Amino acid sequence: MAKEKTVFVCSDCGGSSPKWLGKCPSCNAWNTLLESVAETAAPTKNRFASLARTSAVATLGDIDAVDTERTPTGQEELDRVLGGGMVEGGVVLIGGDPGIGKSTLLLQALDSLQRSGQNTLYITGEESGAQVALRARRLGLNNSQVKVLAEIQLERILATLDATRPDIAVIDSIQTVYSDQLTSAPGSVAQVRECAAHLTRYAKANGRADAGAGSRATCIVLVGHVTKDGALAGPRVLEHMVDTVLYFEGDTHSSFRLVRAIKNRFGAVNEIGVFAMTEKGLKGVSNPSAIFLSQHAQAVPGSCVMVTLEGTRPLLVEIQALVDSGGPSPRRLSVGLDRDRLAMLLAVLHRHAGVACMDQDVFVNAVGGVRISEPAADLAVLLAITSSLRGKPLPKGFFAFGEVGLAGEVRPAPRGQERLKEAAKLGFSVAVVPKANAPKKSIEGLTIHAVERVEQAMEVVRGLA
Repeated sequence: MAKEKTVFVCSDCGGSSPKWLGKCPSCNAWNTLLESVAETAAPTKNRFASLARTSAVATLGDIDAVDTERTPTGQEELDRVLGGGMVEGGVVLIGGDPGIGKSTLLLQALDSLQRSGQNTLYITGEESGAQVALRARRLGLNNSQVKVLAEIQLERILATLDATRPDIAVIDSIQTVYSDQLTSAPGSVAQVRECAAHLTRYAKANGRADAGAGSRATCIVLVGHVTKDGALAGPRVLEHMVDTVLYFEGDTHSSFRLVRAIKNRFGAVNEIGVFAMTEKGLKGVSNPSAIFLSQHAQAVPGSCVMVTLEGTRPLLVEIQALVDSGGPSPRRLSVGLDRDRLAMLLAVLHRHAGVACMDQDVFVNAVGGVRISEPAADLAVLLAITSSLRGKPLPKGFFAFGEVGLAGEVRPAPRGQERLKEAAKLGFSVAVVPKANAPKKSIEGLTIHAVERVEQAMEVVRGLA
């Protein structure tokens, strides 16, 4: 019997090599080449066919720009992240850690869609139908009419989609699906790429023209596994194929979950939805700012509230800092914030405000496990560090935001008016903000101190104390 021919395939980009190499020759990633059986009957004819419907050449100005119709899922926070709901013919990829709540959220959404008159289908490759039914009972979804199919073969899945014509179909998960036309195992780079491409092509190209007037194309939701580094498992091209990429974030030891949009062709990116895990499944949180604000009986040193923007939503987040005596090599540690930016801010604080932390350990944390990537947190971080170093709390009802430059200037943050209004709505009364973000009309109940430089901000805080 002839020995099977093997190739080494990159788990990051899908590139192949006839022999093992330490670095992928296609994407230069290290230690990503995995041995797999060479494909003997790969579908080469339509392998790189267009995923979307083809059309004749037309002038852009002559094309009808019709707004995409959306179907609400019944989960307001999920609809916010999706941009208003499910889109006909759209493909959504949602990933997250095991046990974070992906299947729970999608099962709740499908049940709500089914009750609103949509035809839904839940295809599971990791559980049996009985296990899905048991989970539905635990979530309180009694007498749910959601159709369930336990199948992992791509050809049978596509045949079922053709036969049932669902409005929304969930594939849980794409890593378990395999095609008979490929010889590699389910979850391999080739299988994930080809199966996702066929499902995406079905959603985009297999319209409902043959099903009569008023029919709709299927919206497909793919559940994806993640690697130990938190990235979606499989080739990177998987994220390029789909219309929307959602990441489920959160600590399994905490009851709160965040769904973040990384890519969205039909809405804003970096939009987040906040959920709380309960005995009856995931429930949307209408006021997420309450999660990220600690409830102190009285003001404490080292705490400063800032207003960050996640997509279109302003959120109030508490920044906590602890400055303590350090040794000859003081530590700089940040959770939820960029560590390199923390080192830069400490240098600006010393040079322009005269506050030295060279012999101090500095620890900074964003409360609630939220990750803040925008530079508008700079001013709040500096004020929290100064408050901890001096042992003096900031005034009650105080908040700040603004980017700090290396020259000590305080730069404006985008959409400052929305940030100020959100803080005022939640009862905050004193603000230190960049001068460019100062409103032309006063906001009721809010005293605003506009500053241009870091040293001015420090003087304002000392005057308030």
